[in-house]
Amino acid sequence: MEKSDRKIGLALGGGAVLGAAHVGVLKAVHESGIKIDYIAGTSIGAFVGAFFAFGKSCDEIEEIALKLNWIDIAELSLSRYGLLSNEKMGKLLHQHIGNAKIEESDIPLAMVATDAASGEKVVINSGSVTDGIKASTCIPGIFNPIEIDEKMLLDGGIVENVPIQTVRNMGADYVIGVDLNAQFKYEKPQHIFDVLLNSFHFTMLTSSRLQSREADLLIKPNLSNYSRSNMDHLKDLMQQGYDDAKKALEDFE
Repeated sequence: MEKSDRKIGLALGGGAVLGAAHVGVLKAVHESGIKIDYIAGTSIGAFVGAFFAFGKSCDEIEEIALKLNWIDIAELSLSRYGLLSNEKMGKLLHQHIGNAKIEESDIPLAMVATDAASGEKVVINSGSVTDGIKASTCIPGIFNPIEIDEKMLLDGGIVENVPIQTVRNMGADYVIGVDLNAQFKYEKPQHIFDVLLNSFHFTMLTSSRLQSREADLLIKPNLSNYSRSNMDHLKDLMQQGYDDAKKALEDFE
């Protein structure tokens, strides 16, 4: 197959606030001239990837991300299933994307979630963009599960944190994966959200590493100096993602 004939897939992994690095990665990919034919995202990767799939420029996505705060995307919940609701995230997405359906995206898009009853992977590639993203970002214990098609859905990181196989199944011949956790440094938790986030990521580390090996090119931003829950360094995370992606993309073949 000629290089120009290949279909390129981008798999954006989860990592909570570390997902700001995805914005820098997208900028580096855009500058490289690589045409992305498919996008799959898990958790925060679904959130960032959706904006790109619906035609938002890297500058626009950066502007949206820099204005974010936990108070913008979460609110206390009285549910027995989670501490917070991510309904506000849905409203934020609606402001920028509207009532769009996933199948209406400029670049084919899929999001990964987990069936809370069976533990099986659920690929969301049709229906409401906002519902799909809310489901994919539904970190267990933190956010309330989202119900779609009578299934209670949780964060896709449980089953496929870097959705390489998902984007390959969409038709990609060459997959660029972005693993936000590959070089992350775990430290003593500062509050309950750190405890929950660390515990959640510990459970998926081994499978995530094995899955990431299936990428044709794996971008692993060095995010060891940052926190998954502190939103004070979004600009730095974006720059780190950009710098490390530029180096990694030198190996694009």
